[in-house]
Amino acid sequence: MKKHNFSAGPAILPASVLQQAAEAVRDFNGSGLSLIEISHRGKAFEAVMDESHALVRELFGLDDQWEVAFLTGGASSQFFMVPMNLLNEDETAAYTDTGVWANRAIKEAKLFGNVEVVASSKDQNYTFLPKNFAVQSNARYLHITTNNTIYGTQWQEIPHSSVPIVADMSSDIFSRPVDVSPYGLIYAGAQKNIGPAGVTLVCVRKDMLGHVRRTLPTMLDYRTHIKDGSMYNTPPVFPIYVCMLTLRWIKEMGGLKAIGERNERKAQTLYAEIDRNPLFKGTVAAEDRSRMNVNFLTADPAHESAFLKICADNGIEGVKGHRSVGGLRASLYNALEQES
Repeated sequence: MKKHNFSAGPAILPASVLQQAAEAVRDFNGSGLSLIEISHRGKAFEAVMDESHALVRELFGLDDQWEVAFLTGGASSQFFMVPMNLLNEDETAAYTDTGVWANRAIKEAKLFGNVEVVASSKDQNYTFLPKNFAVQSNARYLHITTNNTIYGTQWQEIPHSSVPIVADMSSDIFSRPVDVSPYGLIYAGAQKNIGPAGVTLVCVRKDMLGHVRRTLPTMLDYRTHIKDGSMYNTPPVFPIYVCMLTLRWIKEMGGLKAIGERNERKAQTLYAEIDRNPLFKGTVAAEDRSRMNVNFLTADPAHESAFLKICADNGIEGVKGHRSVGGLRASLYNALEQES
């Protein structure tokens, strides 16, 4: 039976990418050696790293004012690395509280400077994204989470800000076109749209760095990894290679414009049925609905277990909602086909 993978992450990857990655583990580029046993300092893997950086730049349209790094520690490590690298103790950063991950980012930032929560939807269980909030012009940056995986909300229009935006794009990176001009730093765990768990992508504008007065640990200083091309220490070679293959696939599909149109069609197919069918109902404000994570409920809670059984019987995996909110959730990441 064909499986339809709606898991929120680690998530579905293109079949062609999985096939190439599996072959590379057995024999990388006809070398007779596995990808995971070759030297990361050798020319073969340096080429992988170089292409990975170049594809990120091409897909995002980054000019030479931007740096790209592949790091470890997941997006959760960026919750503290961002303020550690960007925010002095006597400075203020603005944060939006739109879900669990945004809330955790706020908690970590408070260890390094002043944090102003300029907007929150916590009191309504994060069922919408707050609008028309003000950000002080002296804030160092505005932090947003572009897509909220657990609650199923997504910024369809990025908030206006007179200060650089720092964005956690973990669950919608490379899923649609992005104008990078409002941003100062973008980060994302790979395991939703671009690769397996184990590597984190960071894109940072050069002028954001070098302003903090604190002494930074070598491994937690963005400049360390930028200077050494993401290879200051042994990088996670397999996840980076899979990211390269996935970025190639996105480019072959027509880039972010084509991927965005594809994701919009998938989301609208499912939302239209939820809105039409009296057995189901959506959980978030319509204008804030995520194209990546569709959250919904059965109108009668007693029907949920029966619905999940029907899904299991038909090879539909991963539609049970997050344990903190319950209900149902279908994640429609880049590699999911319209057929599913």
